Amino acid sequence: QVQLVESGGGLVQAGGSLRLSCAASGRTYSVNAMGWFRQAPGKEREFVAALRWSGSATLYADSVKGRFTISRDNAKNTVYLQMNSLKPEDTAVYYCAASTMLISSTASGYGYWGQGTQVTVSS
Repeated sequence: QVQLVESGGGLVQAGGSLRLSCAASGRTYSVNAMGWFRQAPGKEREFVAALRWSGSATLYADSVKGRFTISRDNAKNTVYLQMNSLKPEDTAVYYCAASTMLISSTASGYGYWGQGTQVTVSS
């Protein structure tokens, strides 16, 4: 079992920045990839970014590429999502996810999920 706890959400103005954190605990040695997803009210969950726990492989949704950066701190068992140039359409609950298998842009590829953290971007 892997436990994930997100933090760092909040209210920001358009064009501003936020950094989300995801702290992992439990059987973290079994994690091969971690990702971020988001879900806005009335919409389906969508992929944002992902990385391999080891190595340099990353994936980004086209909508955030060039604005968001996913990174990790192995010593802290933590994954980050740096969000710059935020837009109102980025408003959503952001979820951290962990996979014991392949890095993936699909939610079904991730077996562990955090509780989510709200990000609201005002215009």
